[in-house]
Amino acid sequence: METTARKSVAPFYAVAVLWLVWGALFPLYAVTHYVLLAAVSVGVFFAVNALCRSGGAIGGTEEAPPKKEEKPKEASTGNPEVDKMLKDGGLAIAEMKRLDDNIADPGISADIVRLEQVSQKIFDEVKRDPKKLPQIRKFMDYYLPTTLKLLNAYDRMSGTGVSGENIDTTLSKVEGMMRTIVAAFEKQLDSLYGAEALDISTDITVLENMMAREGLTDGPLKAETVPHPDTDIKLEL
Repeated sequence: METTARKSVAPFYAVAVLWLVWGALFPLYAVTHYVLLAAVSVGVFFAVNALCRSGGAIGGTEEAPPKKEEKPKEASTGNPEVDKMLKDGGLAIAEMKRLDDNIADPGISADIVRLEQVSQKIFDEVKRDPKKLPQIRKFMDYYLPTTLKLLNAYDRMSGTGVSGENIDTTLSKVEGMMRTIVAAFEKQLDSLYGAEALDISTDITVLENMMAREGLTDGPLKAETVPHPDTDIKLEL
């Protein structure tokens, strides 16, 4: 919105006040009296007008209200389910960063950073190929939120500054579980490339056999079997 300027009426009011004061204090029965008053009025008019233009307290321009900063809208992928996954994933990573800042333990902090990295790669891969979204349903619905729940409990308890049976036991259990969680997240990421790994393996076998038939290699022919991958990836947290 552009600022709309309007002329101030303050100079006219100032001249009117001048005439009233002048008439009360000085005589106005000769032409020279009116000429002098007119000259002073012109000076007052331009002085007050200049004051208004420079942003003085009297009159001035009407300023537009300050603009509110608008948050940039996230670009949609065109797939509502993928958009929701990216939104929830972004919130989860932001929470990991907050927890990393709060938790002083260097070991837990390093594990959280690794979880951030792996999680972001999972989200990026599913964004690249939305057909992989069903593979991370349980990851999004259970493993990720449960991990954040454990880390939040660790953050709260470690921040109490109190050593007790319940607090110490809980902190110890979470610390012992973190490496397992990191390995589970990495396995989830690895599982997203299962079909591609199978395709590449098959292509390599076919290529080697074709080259062997043409006498381009000294290696024997290999059986062109196509294994069936185990797509039921289970993360044990």
